[in-house]
Amino acid sequence: MTERKGPVLIELDEAPEAGPEAAAPVPDAGLVAPDGRAMQVVATLGAKRPSRLARFFWSAVLGLIGFAASLAAWNFVTGLLAANPILGWIAFGLIAAVLLALVLIALRELAAFSRLGRLDRVHRAAEAALAEGDLKGARAVVGQLSALYAGRAELRLGRDTLDRQREDLFDAASLFALAEAEVMASLDQAAAAEIEAAARQVATVTALVPLALADVAVALTANLRMIRRIAEVYGGRAGTLGSWRLTRAVMTHLVATGAVAIGDDLLGSALGGSVLSKLSRRFGEGVVNGALTARVGLAAMEVCRPLPFGKGRRPSVTGLIRRALTGIISKTEG
Repeated sequence: MTERKGPVLIELDEAPEAGPEAAAPVPDAGLVAPDGRAMQVVATLGAKRPSRLARFFWSAVLGLIGFAASLAAWNFVTGLLAANPILGWIAFGLIAAVLLALVLIALRELAAFSRLGRLDRVHRAAEAALAEGDLKGARAVVGQLSALYAGRAELRLGRDTLDRQREDLFDAASLFALAEAEVMASLDQAAAAEIEAAARQVATVTALVPLALADVAVALTANLRMIRRIAEVYGGRAGTLGSWRLTRAVMTHLVATGAVAIGDDLLGSALGGSVLSKLSRRFGEGVVNGALTARVGLAAMEVCRPLPFGKGRRPSVTGLIRRALTGIISKTEG
């Protein structure tokens, strides 16, 4: 066998010509992955509790301002009465009207705190009855739930079914499952609709409004409104102070559980594919803020709901994100 000398030619299959679409993307060293900055700021502000020294300082400042205003009003009225009794009595009547309005506002805030406290008491009693399997306690909770929604006409059929069938069930879990199916289901749907609307609004404004701090302001107002409306859905209409207290409870829960962080994996499972890699920085930030708003809304449902979520009843975060943001993503990709 003769030894072959010289170069050896190896024929290769012709590779297709590579076009621009096959080129690797140019890395952008300055591109930072969206992290939901606006919602991170909102959650931090909502969960932050002032120190005792700060509370003492602001209480003292408010007390001083109130004392100075009261003293100025007293001197103004008494001086006007001495100079011109008619004008003095008019001023006295106006100040009395202002004081009456303040008293009515205070009573409204107290009523709001009372409604929120009632929801919280029913929720704690339901958790205790469910944990202990206490049928008597569960029936008492269901009775409180029916009384809580006695004035809601849209829940009348569900309450009638619950009142009619609750004596036929002999374990707490089945009784709460009946209450969720007949009474809570429609309320959960209404609360989920509020969450989807708020998430869509936050995502859209964040993506389209490039003004500094505008996304933070929109996220804060949208989340406050969403939490207040969710409380109203479940029967806990909150006043101004009640809304702030409820918001702080929700944000504290989120920060404590680490739920204010969200990644591309969750958005990808909700909307399909590696979503953030397909979007610009601004639109990606809007999507993340909207997804975090959905998480805030779900936490608000857990706080405001008079019954704890039963098995399979808790809405999924991915489902809420999908329904709220799918339209925005499809329009953005188009």
